[in-house]
Amino acid sequence: MAEQAKTGSGTLLDIRNLRIEATAYPPGEAPKNIVIVDDVSLTLECGKVLGLIGESGAGKSTIGLSAMGYGRGGVRITGGEVLLNGRDILKNERGLRKLRGREVCYVAQSAAAAFNPAHRLMRQVVEATMEHGVSSREEAEKRAIDLFAQLSLPDPENIGNRYPHQVSGGQLQRVMTAMALCSKPDLIIFDEPTTALDVTTQIDVLAAIKKAIRDTGVAALYITHDLAVVAQVADDIMVLRNGQTVEWGDTHQIIKEPQQDYTKALVSVHAIEHEEQKPTLKPILSVSNITASYGDGKMKVLKDVSVEIHPGQTLAVVGESGSGKSTLARVITGLLPPETGSITFDGRQLASHLNARTKEDLRQLQMIYQMADVAMNPRQTVGAIIGRPLEFYFGMRGAERDARVAELLDKIEMGKGFADRYPAELSGGQKQRVCIARALAAKPKLIICDEVTSALDPLVAHGILKLLLDLQEEEDVAYLFITHDLATVKTIADSIAVMYRGELVRYGSKSEVLTPPYDDYTDLLLSSVPEMEIGWLEKAISNRRMAAAGN
Repeated sequence: MAEQAKTGSGTLLDIRNLRIEATAYPPGEAPKNIVIVDDVSLTLECGKVLGLIGESGAGKSTIGLSAMGYGRGGVRITGGEVLLNGRDILKNERGLRKLRGREVCYVAQSAAAAFNPAHRLMRQVVEATMEHGVSSREEAEKRAIDLFAQLSLPDPENIGNRYPHQVSGGQLQRVMTAMALCSKPDLIIFDEPTTALDVTTQIDVLAAIKKAIRDTGVAALYITHDLAVVAQVADDIMVLRNGQTVEWGDTHQIIKEPQQDYTKALVSVHAIEHEEQKPTLKPILSVSNITASYGDGKMKVLKDVSVEIHPGQTLAVVGESGSGKSTLARVITGLLPPETGSITFDGRQLASHLNARTKEDLRQLQMIYQMADVAMNPRQTVGAIIGRPLEFYFGMRGAERDARVAELLDKIEMGKGFADRYPAELSGGQKQRVCIARALAAKPKLIICDEVTSALDPLVAHGILKLLLDLQEEEDVAYLFITHDLATVKTIADSIAVMYRGELVRYGSKSEVLTPPYDDYTDLLLSSVPEMEIGWLEKAISNRRMAAAGN
């Protein structure tokens, strides 16, 4: 069935009037049903790619998973039809096990969380193929090696013998794509497959996915919040918001001639105008000649790094995965004591270990994490989450604390009505705003922002960046902004540190770092930022090859 459908033509997937619901359990209230997806219909032809785009909570992943007859997190498909290869898969629950991993496969956002760390890659790549009787182990492993080569993985003959932790994030994402392709499915659901990757790795994975789709003829649903990325791989794009279809058309029409206001806003998200500030005061933070290692000094992750941050200004630290960005933050916060070097904060030298720092040290240096979901206690209300630093650092209680919580909620443009809500009742952008308010509650002089917008859609990320800049002006707080997004760097930074393999390769004011001539690595970073232009990926890959040939 699968191979015949793929080599033919016509409609492969036909979703009609899809309705998906979930049950919410508000504290002190009766359970109530919430509509997650409301009357969505789409069709996908054999060998074509449909991009599903929209903000967090738009229903993208939920719709994508419905093509497998699956609802995660307790959601239920309560209406409509999902026809795959001409039959409604929702009417045959017993047949779903045979369908999944055979006719339709799934590539998750986090490959690291999707692989079993105890088994070698090859065993996991061929498992579904063998389980469904598609081929023998020998044939499956041969196909897997061919796919590794197609996906430009290093040493395709032997990479399958490695364990998941022995390959990079970008390589693991490509191995997961090989796993999905191995059973020769008709349809693959790509769920944000490059969102967590740095720009240099993202371009490689994106090119590999596009080539694999073209070479195998598989159809795909490509789920993302990045319109510039989906424009490189999709034939058509469906824009979603609040579980409903906003607009659906071919990629050129959506990018060049959007019809709906929301789509126009997605296409025309402009960089925030932030004029670079020149330092006028002594640094609030000085990191001097820091060297740090993991594993009893066996793995050097920072090598003689020195940077400064001035009051009311932002240092953006940029580089690919493994460059040492987050490790630098761990050293500054005292979570990883350095081997050599020193850290001076507000005129005093900080103890190298967190446990040796004073309460005042902790208060003045706060952190906002990438994943707001796991940075908050799901059993505490927003008011309790923001109120905790007020109690711990300032001894605020009762009405005084509640008034300050309300004030902070106003600062992050949410309002005191959110104080009684729980994290599960908030959108992704709202959760990140609460984390910002919690950091501000301590009245810090420096906030470390670790990839705080990388998991957010462009419109929400734009709002968060504007909020951070507004708060910086009001509170005179300094930021250490860790990111792999060069567009974000251009928006928010006053100075930039480019890191590669634990070393500083370029450092200075924003104007200095972003003015040519560039070193090779900075040039690679800047040229790898996706542009909302059809055909950009091919041009970027071609330019990279020409540069490599020239060297």
